[in-house]
Amino acid sequence: MLKKNKYKIAFISWMVFVTYSSLSSFEGVDTPGLNIPHLDKAVHFTFYFVASFLGVFCLREFSGRAISKKKVFLIAVLFAIAFGIIIEVLQYALTTDRQGDVWDAFANSIGALAGIMAVKFLFSGNSRLKWEI
Repeated sequence: MLKKNKYKIAFISWMVFVTYSSLSSFEGVDTPGLNIPHLDKAVHFTFYFVASFLGVFCLREFSGRAISKKKVFLIAVLFAIAFGIIIEVLQYALTTDRQGDVWDAFANSIGALAGIMAVKFLFSGNSRLKWEI
């Protein structure tokens, strides 16, 4: 059962991690010596890169390959972008020490698009990796 649903489990686990990390308070957490400008944008990019990457395989696994690759890519990227925007709105509306940020939503969206492009590049065409899951 686990092997049959590995991408669903990975995707859902990742989205729970992203949600928890995005809505939890990290006030009082000190990172001495770690002062990299715009590091949070790289984190947002990475969160949604992985989300869309895993989303493609989750959808393929869930649909039994009944949905075309093009539709799977579109659904995965639109879901990741919408989820990122919703999380930013929730940060603005529900948290006291976090703020929703348009630039975070932009980084989320760029990460989601890059994740889809990575899947296309790695698993399509003459690649040594095969699309089959």
